[in-house]
Amino acid sequence: MKIRTALLGAISGAGALMALAAPASAYIACNREGDCWHTEARYSRPGVTFEYHPDDWYFHRTWDRDRWDRYRYRAWRDDSARGYWRNGVWITF
Repeated sequence: MKIRTALLGAISGAGALMALAAPASAYIACNREGDCWHTEARYSRPGVTFEYHPDDWYFHRTWDRDRWDRYRYRAWRDDSARGYWRNGVWITF
C-alpha cells in the first residue's frame, strides 16, 4: 500500500510541475495605428495586421505620448468580446 501511495504522489507531483512549467499565452497586440491592448490569443483577420509582443513588453514601456508617440495602450477588454482596437474604437469580430 505504501508503494502505491508513493507512486501516486510522485505522478501527481510530476503532473503539477508540468502544468506550472507550461508558458502562459498572453500578448500585447498592436495595430498599424499604434493602438495596443492585452489579449490572450493571436487572431488573424483579412486585411488587418497586428504586431504581437510578450505580455511583459507592456512593463518595459513608459507609455508617454511625447516619447512613444507611435503607441497608445488601450483599456483591457474581456477576450470573450473578441475584437481589436482601431483608432480608439473597439471593433468586434
